[in-house]
Amino acid sequence: MPQDITPGTPAPDFDLPTAGDGRVALSNLRGRKVVLYFYPKDDTPGCTKEGIAFSEALDDFEAAGATVVGVSKDPVAKHDKFAAKHDLKVLLASDADGTTCEDYGTWVEKNMYGKTYMGIERATFLIDGEGIVREVWRKVKVPGHVDAVLEAVRR
Repeated sequence: MPQDITPGTPAPDFDLPTAGDGRVALSNLRGRKVVLYFYPKDDTPGCTKEGIAFSEALDDFEAAGATVVGVSKDPVAKHDKFAAKHDLKVLLASDADGTTCEDYGTWVEKNMYGKTYMGIERATFLIDGEGIVREVWRKVKVPGHVDAVLEAVRR
């Protein structure tokens, strides 16, 4: 059952494979802020813009003590191609079974052209070094989003 993730609640732990044959686990990032962003699909216009924007600002996030992790249900091999094609620098994690999406409440019913289907809601979570959610952005619109998240990380 998806939790209602709100500021002040503990962030659900995750341990996921990443592009570049790596793994990322929230428990291994203790002491650092984590920007966890969920996006629907590799290589689609909005997701590409978001990935590029986070990648362009990655040095600023790092300077503010934050690790940026993008999550979708795409397989690692697709993440590798997506990252290479667009020179993405952020860590891309594969939640193939959807458990992490469920845990964060981002696997939702969507509606497009009158058709209802399940998909990933574009959402971002700022998690502090103790594993507590500090800010939540739901139904994210890409323009200006990365700047808003960076500003929150710096606070």
